[in-house]
Amino acid sequence: MAQEDTAADAVLAGYRRSIDNIDAALIYILAERFRITQAVGAYKAEQKLPPADPAREERQIARLRGLAQDAGLDPEFSEKFLRFVIDEVIHHHERIRVLSDEA
Repeated sequence: MAQEDTAADAVLAGYRRSIDNIDAALIYILAERFRITQAVGAYKAEQKLPPADPAREERQIARLRGLAQDAGLDPEFSEKFLRFVIDEVIHHHERIRVLSDEA
């Protein structure tokens, strides 16, 4: 029984290492995405464009829901996640715009 527990623990540890690697990759990908969206926010402020683009957001959500479905990921979850990211980006864009207007 002890050998089975050790083997199971090794399998679980392997899964957890993979999950940890994926989580790290997600953080780096999100960081890169936000670096780019910060540049977009600065450009929008400079050009006096609105912080949000609802038509693009809807296209992106529809596109990514399709990708999620193709990948076997719950499209509802993917939409919630993307909406969270989009809302955060818009918040950043609004803050950049305010700072730009103050300058």
